[in-house]
Amino acid sequence: MGDTSAAPVQQAGFNTRRLGEALAEFASGPVNFHGLVILRHGVLVAESYRTGRDRGLYQLLLRKRRFDASQLHDMRSVTRSVIGLLWGIAATQGKVPGMDTPVMALYPELKRLALRGKETVTVRHLLTNTCGLSWREINAGTLFNHELRLYWRTYAPYLFRRPLATPPGMRFNYNGCCTSLLAELLAKHTGMTLTEFARIHLFEPLGITQWEWRKDLRGRPLAFSGLRLRPADLARIGQFVLQRGQWQGRQLLPAAWVDEAIRPHVDTGDGRQYGYHWWLGKVDAIGRPHQWVGAIGNGGQRLYIVPALDLAVAITAGAYNSHAISQHCTALLKKIAAAVEH
Repeated sequence: MGDTSAAPVQQAGFNTRRLGEALAEFASGPVNFHGLVILRHGVLVAESYRTGRDRGLYQLLLRKRRFDASQLHDMRSVTRSVIGLLWGIAATQGKVPGMDTPVMALYPELKRLALRGKETVTVRHLLTNTCGLSWREINAGTLFNHELRLYWRTYAPYLFRRPLATPPGMRFNYNGCCTSLLAELLAKHTGMTLTEFARIHLFEPLGITQWEWRKDLRGRPLAFSGLRLRPADLARIGQFVLQRGQWQGRQLLPAAWVDEAIRPHVDTGDGRQYGYHWWLGKVDAIGRPHQWVGAIGNGGQRLYIVPALDLAVAITAGAYNSHAISQHCTALLKKIAAAVEH
C-alpha cells in the first residue's frame, strides 16, 4: 500500500479512519481488485496495488499477477471516454466534422443505405450512443454480441446495414461501433493515426509517457477497448477533466467543451446518464448527493470524477464479464466519498 500517513489524508479533507477502512478493504478483500489511486485537490492521497488474476484482450485464461505502479493495465471501455476527449480536441481545432453533421454524408459509399431515417444519424448521436440503430452489446453474451465483430468488420457498413430500432437521439444504447466510427473519422480528417493524435495532443501534454493501444485483427487501434495505461495516469486524466481541460497553464481542451461532454445528454435506463462518452451518476458525501462523472470498462476498470469534491478515483481490476464488479466499484467509491469531511 502507498503512503497514506495521517497528515496528508487530513489535509486533503478526509477522515483518516474511514479512508483507512476503505483502503484496507480494497487491499485485503475478496474482490479481484488490482490498483487504486485517489487524488484530491490535485494531490495524491492514496495509491495501492495488490496481487490479482488478470487476462489480456486476446487471452482466454486468468493468470495471477502482482501489480504495482509501473505496470500498464487494460482500460477496456474506459478507452471510449478517452476517444471522447480526443474528439473534443480535434473539434476545437476545426479538424473534424461538426456535431450535427449526418454520418452517412461522410461515407458516400453508404448512399444506398440512406433510408428510413438512417440519414439523420449525426456525429452527436455517435458521441451520446443514441444513433438508434439496432445493436446488442451489454449483457448480450459472446455469440450475440455485436461488439465482438468489430475486431474485423468494416465499421460504417456494419453499423448502417442494421435496422433503425428507434429514431436517432431518442434512446441510449451502448454501442462500440459509434466509438469506432468516431476514431476512424478523427484519423481521416486529421491526417494522423489515432495513436499519433493521442500521443501529441493528449498524452504528452499530460506527461503520460508509458501507454499502449492494442489493435484489432486488421491492425486498427481498438477505439472501444484497446488502451493500456498505468492507474496513476488514468487518475491524471481524471484530474485533467476536473481542471476543465487545463493542464500546467495550457488549455488543451476548452472548458466549455468539457462542461458539455460531462453533462447529462440522455438517460441510460439504469438510474445513470450519459454525456459525450462519459457516464454520470450520484454519490453521497458531506451529507448530500454529488454528481460523479465516470469512465467505465469491463472487469472493474473505473475512473470516477466528483467535480464538487475535486476528487478523482482510478480503479483497475480483473473481474471481466462479471455483473457483481459494478456493485463492488460503486461500493468502493461510496466509501471513499463518505470519508470526505470537508
